[in-house]
Amino acid sequence: MNAPKTIRYAHEIEFKVRDYECDIQGVVNNGVYQNYLEHARHEFLQSRGINFAEVTAAGINLVVTRAELDYKNSLVSNDHFVVRSLVRQVSRVRFEFKQDLFRIPDEKLMLAAIITGTSLNQRGKPFLPELLANLFNAES
Repeated sequence: MNAPKTIRYAHEIEFKVRDYECDIQGVVNNGVYQNYLEHARHEFLQSRGINFAEVTAAGINLVVTRAELDYKNSLVSNDHFVVRSLVRQVSRVRFEFKQDLFRIPDEKLMLAAIITGTSLNQRGKPFLPELLANLFNAES
């Protein structure tokens, strides 16, 4: 399955599978995909001027509340792939990253994910800080 032409991704980043990310079956371990997705989200935020470490130091904790991963095909050592992401606000305090992982060069869909999150203030209460509100407004 190739990248749907109707999806307008806001960000993409390329990776290469490293040997140690594979399990005894010779494929990327299922848990490693979450690392790929998290790195892609951090890079996406960085590309929009949002530094994850600085946001955390300011008392805003961006947290994942749900991860839906649909494993479509398996990556193997030395595969090159791209993670394409977009983000949208789904409620007053929740946001969703749609992230799809495609093998390069054939654009085969390897993983489709929806990562839901929120931001917590210093008291642990969900809220929407201005920096995220601006991100959602820019993505609309």
